[in-house]
Amino acid sequence: MEASEQRQLGARVRDARTAAGLSLRETARRIGVSPATLSAVENGRTGVSVPRLKTLAAELGTTVPWLIGEQDATRTSPRRPYTTTSHATESNATTSGAPGSRETESDHRTDPSSAWREFPTLDIDPVLAAAIASFVETGYHGATMRSIARRAGMSVPGVYHHYRDKQELLVRALDLTMDELHQRVRAARRDAATGRDRVIRTVEALALFHTHRRELAFIGASEMRSLEPSNRRRITHSRNEIQYLLDDDIDIALTEARLPTDHARAAGRAIATMCTALPQWFRLDGPASPEQIATEYADFALGLLGLR
Repeated sequence: MEASEQRQLGARVRDARTAAGLSLRETARRIGVSPATLSAVENGRTGVSVPRLKTLAAELGTTVPWLIGEQDATRTSPRRPYTTTSHATESNATTSGAPGSRETESDHRTDPSSAWREFPTLDIDPVLAAAIASFVETGYHGATMRSIARRAGMSVPGVYHHYRDKQELLVRALDLTMDELHQRVRAARRDAATGRDRVIRTVEALALFHTHRRELAFIGASEMRSLEPSNRRRITHSRNEIQYLLDDDIDIALTEARLPTDHARAAGRAIATMCTALPQWFRLDGPASPEQIATEYADFALGLLGLR
């Protein structure tokens, strides 16, 4: 996506969100991304995947064609979307496509983010899939747009039609990683009633992601240094938000158990690091499954915290 197209998309997303009466933070929560990522989309600094764009359109009461500028708005009096956190499909919008024009039926959909233990195949375009494979195999600096095009079965000009450079591909891969991590960690925590249970669920969610999505997680752990400064700051902020959620859960769990919190921050970093290190050695065809690893790592975390 060209920079001008990203800016146009971002402006329309902001217009639709404002028309729907939603805050940046609330919209980010509904679509399972961090506020920093959604802000970057609205400011034209990053793009958005097709599945996420469909979810965004549904939550804002509009359509994908309207967001990408292929359809003009035909209504000027938007209605505020109903306040469920479900992720409706694009077919739930009315045909006008104007922001806020979603029908307000009061059905009870299942939020797909609640299935945080399930890992269906990612729906990503061939160029991004080729870039992810290339970054894992040769590293960011070892990959070229030509090698990515060859792996994707496309011409080099064809790749440049979709992505302006290799940096945009890296940013898109890391945004995909962080968006899914935020969605899964927050969904996992909603299943828990106590601080101890939230620690268990958060560690399980982190371990499951870093094993099932090993390639994306490997890039996230190894290629932060390859980001341009503005991109690095934004994605670092997104990563820190997840760390802070774990830190809060640890504080609550220790307080509930009447245990000291003197070393809680160091323990939180150690727990997160053992999860992010999984892609360095885990293999899906190895002796332990992702689910076994997740259970063991949650137990390790409880032991480290004195909560076992």
